[in-house]
Amino acid sequence: MHTDETFDYDVAVVGGGPAGLTTALYATRLGLDTLVVNRGGGRAAMMQDTHNVIGVTEDVSGNEFLRTAIEQVKEYGADYQQGFVEDVEPLSGAEAEAVDSDAEDGADAPDTESGFRLTTSDGTVDALSVVLATGFSDERPDPPLPRTGKGLHYCLHCDAYMFVDEPVFVMGAGDSAANVAMIMLNYTDDVDLLTRGAEPEWSDETAEQLSNHPVDVITEDVTGVNNDENGWLESLEFEDGAVREYRGGFPMYGSDYHAELADALGLEREDDGTVAVDDHGRTSVDGVYAVGDLTPGHNQIPVAMGEGAKAGIALHMDLREFPRDADEIDERGSVGDKEVPAVSPELLSTAIAHDGHAGGPRREAEVEAPGDD
Repeated sequence: MHTDETFDYDVAVVGGGPAGLTTALYATRLGLDTLVVNRGGGRAAMMQDTHNVIGVTEDVSGNEFLRTAIEQVKEYGADYQQGFVEDVEPLSGAEAEAVDSDAEDGADAPDTESGFRLTTSDGTVDALSVVLATGFSDERPDPPLPRTGKGLHYCLHCDAYMFVDEPVFVMGAGDSAANVAMIMLNYTDDVDLLTRGAEPEWSDETAEQLSNHPVDVITEDVTGVNNDENGWLESLEFEDGAVREYRGGFPMYGSDYHAELADALGLEREDDGTVAVDDHGRTSVDGVYAVGDLTPGHNQIPVAMGEGAKAGIALHMDLREFPRDADEIDERGSVGDKEVPAVSPELLSTAIAHDGHAGGPRREAEVEAPGDD
């Protein structure tokens, strides 16, 4: 492999959403042997349409978006597995010695404090670095509910535009629900806050704000949902017999972070449950990175892609072979001709054959094409 032949991969990415796939794209194109393990599903896969992603039209579904991204990553030479990562453990002690024993004669032995063993649904793999892109799931309210994407929406920044000058609801009884209801007044004058029989839990300050905004608080629970012939929400029925028209709305019941692997690795987490990272996705444990919805910030596809790009660049900077610094030169000597380029044979052949390569098929076709007279 590129960085250390005693490991299966330089980088193992857990999760196949926009953040994880962008990390894998950058890491692979920057010469790191990369594996993506994706269990499937996720918030991006739920999207009926893609919003706010420049260059991607509204008619592209989340699944279409992800399928294209997966194919791109694979074309650049990353390995992709559909499956689960059941555990991630740092390589140390006997495990690291077992890895050492597999090294070729004369090969540099890896640092026994470095590297990780991933137990996946397909077996075990060893990687120098791990990227967690496992995201979260939105907590769903109890049914009856509108259809997700056709009346039930989880991203205000993505979908508020859809409801300009239309009747909307917000579900929940906490501060976040009350705040989102008031935010929606920026887009429409018809906003209901549905507590669904729950006792309000918002603060006194929020209650004062709410009383000074034209938001109707509906306390009765929902008993029925009416959709049009295409499945889009038309109205909700309530236990008091009322029928109220809505075009859509936002449930605000919190997030369930998929942080089991983060906790197993002992990563530092923020008060809101997200994994603490620096500006390039590095966590509190060396060699472990986190990106996307698992980390603090806006839960948006462009933001996730940006985080993935920065993490991919950070991985390159942290793992690249050259330039060799002065201490390494003293220890290992000058860089020899046989050590360059520092790309594995697999990535080397894939890059040379790729359309985007300087000497690849596309360039050859352009050279062969007749020029203008």
